[in-house]
Amino acid sequence: MSALKKIVGRRLPVASAVVLSLSLAAPATAFAAPKTPAASPSATPPAVMSTVGGEQLGRPGTQVNLGGGAPVLPKDVTARSWIVADAESGDVLAAHNAHWRLPPASTLKMLFADTVLPKFPASETHKVLPSDLAGMGAGSSLVGIKEGETYTVHDLWLGVFLRSGNDAVHALSAMNGGVPQTVKDMQAHAEELQALDTHVVSPDGYDAQGQVSSAYDLTLVARSGLQKKDFRDYCSTVRATFPGETTQKGGKKSRGSFEIQNTNRLLAGDYDMTPYRGIAGVKNGNTTNAGATFTGVAERNGRVLLVTVMNPEKHDHNEVYKEAARLLDWGFGAAGKVTPVGELVAPKSAATGTDPSGTPSPAAAAGGPGKPVAASVREGGSSGMGVALAITAGVLVLLGAGAFLVNRRWPLPDLVRRRTRP
Repeated sequence: MSALKKIVGRRLPVASAVVLSLSLAAPATAFAAPKTPAASPSATPPAVMSTVGGEQLGRPGTQVNLGGGAPVLPKDVTARSWIVADAESGDVLAAHNAHWRLPPASTLKMLFADTVLPKFPASETHKVLPSDLAGMGAGSSLVGIKEGETYTVHDLWLGVFLRSGNDAVHALSAMNGGVPQTVKDMQAHAEELQALDTHVVSPDGYDAQGQVSSAYDLTLVARSGLQKKDFRDYCSTVRATFPGETTQKGGKKSRGSFEIQNTNRLLAGDYDMTPYRGIAGVKNGNTTNAGATFTGVAERNGRVLLVTVMNPEKHDHNEVYKEAARLLDWGFGAAGKVTPVGELVAPKSAATGTDPSGTPSPAAAAGGPGKPVAASVREGGSSGMGVALAITAGVLVLLGAGAFLVNRRWPLPDLVRRRTRP
C-alpha cells in the first residue's frame, strides 16, 4: 500500500482533527508580493521576497537545516531557484531562492489545468474554430490540432500534458469563455492557493511581459493539481494516441491518428537518461526568457516528494531534469534528518470553510470550524438530550473539518507512476 493510500485512508481522532484544523486555519505569515511585477526578472534574487510558508523561505540563497546523518546538498545544482518538499506533510526540506519571481514557461500549464480541468467532462467534444487558435506565440509548442476538427476534452488534455500543446490550451480556453476569461480565472485560483508570486498573462506559459511565478508557487499548484484524479492520470501518462486530420478519398471520409509521447524526460526517458524511479509527473517547460523549468513528483519507499527547478545556468542537454533528479535523490536521503525550512501552505478555503468553487466545507456547513463545541452546548438548552446532541454535532463538525482539510492537504491515493495509455 502506498503512503498516499495509508494517510488518506487513516481516520483522525477528534483531538487530531482539532489540531489539524487549528494548524491549517492559522493565517500564514506572508509578505504580499507586488501585484504588478517588474518588466523583467532581476539578474539576482531580490533581498526581500515573500515569506509565505515561513520566514526562512523569504531569504535569498540556499536554505537548509541539516540534522545528524543528513546528506549534504548536491554541489552541481545550478538552477536560479529550486525547492524540495514533502508532498504529504507540506514540509519544505530545502530551497534556493524559493520565492524569486521568474518566468515559468509551460510549468504554468499546471495552474491552467488545475483551474480549468474541473469545468468540463472528459467526454465533451469541441469543434475547433480559426479564432480558437489565434494569438498563439511564434514558435509555440503544438500537439497538432486542426481547425474544423472535433476533439474530446480528453484528447485536448492529453495534448496539454504530453506535448505541452499551446494549441490545446487555446482550444480549451475558448471553451472556457476565451483567453482573457481564462487568465482571470487562473489568477483568482492562484490567489486562492496563496500562490502570491504568480502573475498570469497567458494561459499557456508563453513568454509575456510581466508573466512570472516562483518555485514555491509552482510546487503549491502541483500539489493542488495532484488532488484531482484526472490531473494525476494525465500528468503520469507516458504516451497516447491522438486524433489526426480527416481526409477524403473516393467519397469516403476517414480520420487517422498518431502517437504522442510525454516531453517530461524524467517520465519518458531520453537517449542520455532513463526514467526516474518512482516518478509520477508533473510538468516541464522551456522558453527563451524562462530557460528550462520543471516540477516533478516522485514516490519512493513510502515517501512522496515534490521538486521544482527553474532555469539552470548550466545548459547541458536535459540539465533541468538531471538537477531535479539530484535534488529528489537528496530529498529521499535527507527526509527525517533535516529540520524543515518552511511549509507548503494550505489554500485559503481551508481557513474560510469553502472550497475553491465556493461550496461550504463540512465544517462551515455545520456552523464553521471557528464555532467552539462549548457554544453549541449552550445553544442546545439545559436538557440532557440537547447537550448530548450538541456535543455530538460538535464532534461531527470537527471530524468533517479534519477530513476536508486532510484531503486538501495531501494528494489523494492512486498516484500513478509511468502510466501508459493506448
